[in-house]
Amino acid sequence: MQKRIRLFVCASLAAVLTACGTGPVAPGFYRVQQGDTLSKIARENRTSVRNITRWNTLTNPDSIEVGQVLRVQPPAGTAMASGASRSSGGSNASSGSNASGGPSVAKSESSADAPAPTTPGPGVSLAWPTQGTVIRGFDGKSSKGIDIANAAGTPIVAAAAGSVVYAGNGLRGYGNMLIVKHNDDYLTAYAHNKTLFVKEGQTVQQGQKIAEMGDTDSDRTMLHFEVRYMGRSTDPSRYLPPR
Repeated sequence: MQKRIRLFVCASLAAVLTACGTGPVAPGFYRVQQGDTLSKIARENRTSVRNITRWNTLTNPDSIEVGQVLRVQPPAGTAMASGASRSSGGSNASSGSNASGGPSVAKSESSADAPAPTTPGPGVSLAWPTQGTVIRGFDGKSSKGIDIANAAGTPIVAAAAGSVVYAGNGLRGYGNMLIVKHNDDYLTAYAHNKTLFVKEGQTVQQGQKIAEMGDTDSDRTMLHFEVRYMGRSTDPSRYLPPR
């Protein structure tokens, strides 16, 4: 069980354990290496920073993470955006490292051609996972999702149909946590629950009760809700209907 937890955390929570991403990637994708920049990756794949930003719906195009998998060729059925670079070759890229000596975050050399963040293409339609007040929004840095506060025991439901790929409390800071895989690109995560009502491998339907709100590994009662697109956190409010 512990081995399964470790492997899944490495795959689905890349922002926490980016160093785990070392395996092969599918054609048309690229795994970010130490010292890479978005500009360098674009040049070596004969495309542009703008295209890579759009294809991967990067919420912060100025920052990519070691181990992150990026689409470097256009999705099937779409045309190559204009302005793609026709040159190739290396660059004198620089990279930083964090204070703990972990994987560094590779910075793009230029953000001038990066468009404003856009919503990822159709792929999942989410319902609100619980009732309550949003007390913290997404910023992509200190907050990888949104926090919704309500009373202990408030029902938590699956935001969309899918398969439970993690149910447990093995990840520090998340308490009793569930992760549901909806398709090859999208995951949702539900943290700090009081009680879990589903198990790993179980199929759930949109709106099905999967947990109750709690305060495990938290200083208050709330649900921390995350959406991950191709392993990277993205703003849940982009997918949730207006209240």
